[in-house]
Amino acid sequence: MTLAQETTSLQFECETGNYHTFCPISCVAWLYQKIEDSFFLVIGTKTCGYFLQNAMGVMIFAEPRYAMAELEEGDISAQLNDYEELKRLCLQIKRDRNPSVIVWIGTCTTEIIKMDLEGLAPKLESEIGIPIVTARANGLDYAFTQGEDTVLAAMAHKCPKTVKEEEEKEERNAIHKLLNFGRKKEDIKQEESEYNEHPPLVLFGSLPDPVVTNLTLELKKQGVKISGWLPSKRYTELPVIDEGYYVSGVNPFLSRTATTLMRRRKCKLIGAPFPIGPDGTRAWIEKICSVFNIEPQGLEEREAKIWESLEEYLKLIRGKSVFFMGDNLLEVSLARFLIRCGMTCPEIGIPYMDKRYQKAELDFLEKTCNEMGVPVPKIVEKPDNYNQIQRIYELKPDLVITGMAHANPLEARGINTKWSVEFTFAQIHGFTNARDILELATRPLRRNNNLKELGWEKLVKEEAKI
Repeated sequence: MTLAQETTSLQFECETGNYHTFCPISCVAWLYQKIEDSFFLVIGTKTCGYFLQNAMGVMIFAEPRYAMAELEEGDISAQLNDYEELKRLCLQIKRDRNPSVIVWIGTCTTEIIKMDLEGLAPKLESEIGIPIVTARANGLDYAFTQGEDTVLAAMAHKCPKTVKEEEEKEERNAIHKLLNFGRKKEDIKQEESEYNEHPPLVLFGSLPDPVVTNLTLELKKQGVKISGWLPSKRYTELPVIDEGYYVSGVNPFLSRTATTLMRRRKCKLIGAPFPIGPDGTRAWIEKICSVFNIEPQGLEEREAKIWESLEEYLKLIRGKSVFFMGDNLLEVSLARFLIRCGMTCPEIGIPYMDKRYQKAELDFLEKTCNEMGVPVPKIVEKPDNYNQIQRIYELKPDLVITGMAHANPLEARGINTKWSVEFTFAQIHGFTNARDILELATRPLRRNNNLKELGWEKLVKEEAKI
């Protein structure tokens, strides 16, 4: 296929069927910090424990709210009773930490030995008096960030439905008094009048608190009120989700959560591009406003100001090429943003692609490429790494965004790389965080420019000859 044939529409391919990604149980690292009254119990082998401690860099002194239930020979050969062992551990967790919820994370081992975690949880939940959420986050079925997707999909079942009118009125009045303690009545009325009348809207996706506040305020400027976030800061404050509610995801890897909310809770999904980069944030807000028949105000000027502030970074990457090997399912959104910044992207590797959930983002990617006058990338699902590396050698991209396994070998061959996992842990959503994306993307290019200025490149070549 020639490059000219790829310019008009998106091309999709699927290669090996393997996930060459970080392990999805890593979702524990950010979810236990987000849900403050939770405790995560990862049920797996010692390898899982080593991974969480070492790869995620969790400090043992910080007393993180997670633990390993290590499966050993007795468990695997079915000499021990699963229920009694898990009950013992959960009672110890209740005694030591007393969380509002215990989340069981299933791993590859629990899948292989067919542990019925979903069957054990309801009985044990009623016995110990603490809610138990069961989520599968094994690397056999899921890619890196899909661990969060399985946890949120399981948690969606636990969200309360609409309470009785009298209870709801009492609760609303109590919360209203608490939130507005010490404020003038005029200020309260003015704030309430800032919102338009629209059906309840719940956003789903785990984001740091500053980003949650930022996106909430952006929608508030347009008169859109958010009824709740999934997950919330505390399990006891999970949002009410009922039939007819509108929901919108903030991350591209939450397709299972979206499906659960639509099928089980009869919610209406707002299919929008994701709020990554100023272009994506504007499109996300505009889509939500259009669903609620609200005319968005000042978004064009807001986006233009952000682009203006990013010019120092844009000069570095304009005209350069970026290649995504595929790891965290953020690839399509990041590629769309970097293409808008002036880059070209010959290929987007992605571990898993749900074309229905990401339809708005894919359409936006195509539109962005056409507006920027660059070829539309080829999207390769579950890419074969050997074939990908051959294509990288042929294309010679200026930057490769890859998983940690391939970064050093590519760097050794003179190819600039950036770890995809860094974009997962960085704050990349909303207007104000576009700078952080470009800070990460341009770092290897800036580093090499500095080395050239210092003359280190010549020194390295001379040492290689010796």
